[in-house]
Amino acid sequence: MSTINKIVMQLGIKSLTLQANMHIQYQMTTRHIDPMSKGLLFLFLLLLSATVFTACSDDETYADQVKRERSAISAYIADSGVNVISEETFRNQNYTTDTAKNQFVLFESSGLYMQIVRKGTGKPIASGESARILCRYTERNLLTDTIQANNTTSPYYYRYDETMHVTNNSGTFSGSFEKEKSLMYLFYGSTAIPSGWLAALPYLNYTRYATADDEMAKVRLIVPHDLGQSYASSGVYPCLYDITFEKGR
Repeated sequence: MSTINKIVMQLGIKSLTLQANMHIQYQMTTRHIDPMSKGLLFLFLLLLSATVFTACSDDETYADQVKRERSAISAYIADSGVNVISEETFRNQNYTTDTAKNQFVLFESSGLYMQIVRKGTGKPIASGESARILCRYTERNLLTDTIQANNTTSPYYYRYDETMHVTNNSGTFSGSFEKEKSLMYLFYGSTAIPSGWLAALPYLNYTRYATADDEMAKVRLIVPHDLGQSYASSGVYPCLYDITFEKGR
């Protein structure tokens, strides 16, 4: 059993275990259901687990939830041998992280941790430019140590290439997911791109995979709840993301 799961059990967060079990049950029982029905069922389970979470945590304050989240992040960093570097070191390394040393840069103002696995070939998105980006990702809840969403290996969910439309506004990115192509929308009912995802975009290059020399940008992110998707925000839990980015047509 991982340290994170031990922390969850020691704190007696029964609703989080229920949430994980609901997600597993959802995956097992909806294999042959159409996408719309699956999305509705998943949202129903999320609402049900949120109700149980509220009932189980009447005496828990927001500060308690944030403390629990930080403990989960710290446990992951310790268990995974993450080498946290400062933003100054990140700049001095030409905005790269050394994966051989398992480096993650910590952005102090937001609490986001980022590892640039591959910077990518191609070009960055210039200021004032808009682009269509295709993403493959895995989303792991660090409190329950369970994968919540995945369009990289699942034969069913691979069809959702997580297409997002983004604009570089003088170094700050904004945008939204394309509803018909979004697993995030299917699961969470929103086309809003998590702020944690957008924060990674200025440091990457983008191209379409056409030859063996083309390399898709890839990042690993530890995203606290206030930079995450809607359910992470309301449930106050952090997510670990592995994301690749390919420039769309």
